[in-house]
Amino acid sequence: MLLPQLAPDPLPPEAAEWRKAFGTLRPTSPPCRYLGGAAWANIHDTCTNFIERFGAEAGRLGWTSTELFGVHPEHGTLRVDWCGVMITGGHKAIGIEPNRILFGNVSGYRNVPGTPSGIPIWEFAARAQKA
Repeated sequence: MLLPQLAPDPLPPEAAEWRKAFGTLRPTSPPCRYLGGAAWANIHDTCTNFIERFGAEAGRLGWTSTELFGVHPEHGTLRVDWCGVMITGGHKAIGIEPNRILFGNVSGYRNVPGTPSGIPIWEFAARAQKA
């Protein structure tokens, strides 16, 4: 019996890594303290949707894991000023540009001077599990 060949992953390596890393997070288990279950499920859904729809373009444009999915290394999503664009709003992206992600009538920017850089939310979750 011949098995069908698997299609190559259409995502470039960086976006494929985002997908893999986000796949380790369960939508029913918030990785950050003070992040409610419904809010996390929504963020998880919007992030996975973003990776599938815009991940390749985000990688091509040079967006980083922390610019998209970052959180504060100690306080997670509690420190919104450290959060990546996709973590803050919970809205599905409708477009991407070199320095912003479009969410309808709202945009998230990556080139805001003085913005601190956190760690990807999946690294925060891994640290929390070890603690």
